[in-house]
Formats: sequence, C-alpha cells, structure tokens
Amino acid sequence: MSLVIQEHARARLITDGPDPRPVPVELRCDPEDPGTVHVRLPGGVDRAFGLDLLEHGLRSPVTLGDIRIWPCGRAQLVLELHSPDGVAVLQFDIAPVLRFLARTRTLTAKRPPTATATRA
Repeated sequence: MSLVIQEHARARLITDGPDPRPVPVELRCDPEDPGTVHVRLPGGVDRAFGLDLLEHGLRSPVTLGDIRIWPCGRAQLVLELHSPDGVAVLQFDIAPVLRFLARTRTLTAKRPPTATATRA
C-alpha cells in the first residue's frame, strides 16, 4: 500500500484589489508518480508539474510552459499559473512548501530527472 503525501497550505491569491485573498491549497505527491507535484486549488482546479520545478523555484525564478515559480524574499514563494481563462498568482509562506518537499525526498531519491525548467 502506498501513501500519498499531502500538505495543506494557505496561499494568498494576488488580485488587482487592495488585499490578497487567502485560499486553501493542497500540495500532493503520489508514490506512483513521485516526480510530479499536484497543486489543488479551490473549485477542484488541479495543476501538475515536475517536483524539480518547485525545488528550483525556491532558489531562483523558473519557467516551464504556463507555470512560473520564484522566491519572494526568504519567507515566501510565488506560483504563477497561466490558462486560457487568465492568470492566477499565488503567494505561499515557504514553511509548508519546505515541509512538503522534505516529506517527498524519500519518494524521489531514486527517480529519474524530469523536464528541465528554463531560468526566467
């Protein structure tokens, strides 16, 4: 029996308004596909991308297709998701992201590398 690794986090949805809106987000990694992180947003929106993209985005801006990730100071991370419906910009406290990555390291220790991200 394999266990899915999940981390619940609260992100701030950055909008044109004066205050960002808090939204619950779930980070998930399945042992059947250990190189992929799934980000589930409210409304059932699920975006999947390489775990290595998230790891690289902690240190410097990275882009892969319609996803951009970059550090925001020492304590936050920004995830920008593009779709035909528009752009969602989410700002995370870095602590839950680091906890999630620490828990996934045992799953990903033997995984082959995924698609390489481009530096922004």
